[in-house]
Amino acid sequence: MLTTWFEIALWKRIMLALFLGLVVGIIWGEGAESIRWIGDLFVRLIRMVVVPLVFVTLVAGVVSMGDPSKLGSLGVKTLALYMGTTLAAIIIGLFLATVLQAGVGVDLSGATPDAIQEAIPLSERLMAIVPENPFQALSEGNILAIIFFALLVGVGLLTIGDKGRPIADFMEAGMEVMLKITHWVMEFAPFGVFALIAWVSGTQGMAALLDVVRLAAAVVIGCVAHVILVHGGIMRFLLKLSPASFFRGARDAMLLAFSTSSSSATLPMSMSVAEENLGIRPVVASTVLPLGATINMDGSALYVGIVTIFATQAFGMDLSLADYAVIAGATTIVSIGTAAVPGASLFLMAAVMEAIGISPEQIALVIGFILPFDRPLDMLRTVVNVTGDLSVATAVANWEDEFDREVFERPLKY
Repeated sequence: MLTTWFEIALWKRIMLALFLGLVVGIIWGEGAESIRWIGDLFVRLIRMVVVPLVFVTLVAGVVSMGDPSKLGSLGVKTLALYMGTTLAAIIIGLFLATVLQAGVGVDLSGATPDAIQEAIPLSERLMAIVPENPFQALSEGNILAIIFFALLVGVGLLTIGDKGRPIADFMEAGMEVMLKITHWVMEFAPFGVFALIAWVSGTQGMAALLDVVRLAAAVVIGCVAHVILVHGGIMRFLLKLSPASFFRGARDAMLLAFSTSSSSATLPMSMSVAEENLGIRPVVASTVLPLGATINMDGSALYVGIVTIFATQAFGMDLSLADYAVIAGATTIVSIGTAAVPGASLFLMAAVMEAIGISPEQIALVIGFILPFDRPLDMLRTVVNVTGDLSVATAVANWEDEFDREVFERPLKY
């Protein structure tokens, strides 16, 4: 029986866990809170491997690259694509919210105002990329600082040549060890996913979405449209690859993202499917994916655009073309400074709404209104974010000649 279980493809086991968790949560209700610890344990396990996995794979990847000058072009292409896909997401969100008129006739007077903390300034966020203490950055899980330090270590090993070979070999062996541990942790995924989904559906439920059908519909349609049109389009038209092969290769990470609502918690799985299913070599996977988990906010940008238009419609505000441009630009730029902050979409929302003249009191009302049903929509947003990370990594790997087409096109176990 145990052998049969492990012979089933992981994505099928996760899908089964999602379905069973939803059913159990609906039936069990608030009692599902008692098994949340299993989901929390799973999240702790995958967060346990994130920092060492990112560090050793990035150092090993830079060393295997052989030429540190390639890092410059890799970084420029990565940032340009992330900014571009985020802008596309916000445009889709603005269009759908305007067409569906989600906020027209909505009464926010019954909402409980919910204040949020002030977002970290962009300048401070950028300064934090350079760690005062690399070991503190490692212990705190500061991904951007870890990337910066790992790049320096990798380039340093390349510079000293044969003298650095023992450390380079150690990092390569460490990468293999961490990938094996990640594989073991992922085998626990179905049980963690079951507990998380049962908890969400039992304590919060999907029924809350019925109170805001048009807003929820706009978010769902927007997420699906962005994944298919933008990221499917990148595969088909930009890279001349099969979108079906891409989504098939990324499905394990997409399912895990849906259940955990966390790009960083999904990072080990994203790195695993990137190398094993999508043919992305370690130097790109270990750089682009951790960076994306930190700054890429396609799903959140789309959501912020929709909620911002929802708020203006609910408050009877008329927007000019310039206001739409401000919303799109502010969301794209501000996302870089807030992505690593918990509840990043709320910070984004407050900053963007304030930019077009919505008062702090009105912002607090809107956030208080959407919080009860934010979790289910957050699950969808995270799928979009993770899909975007893998899409950009695939594109950059292609352009940097760090891509294995045979692995990408190889049939996967069903």
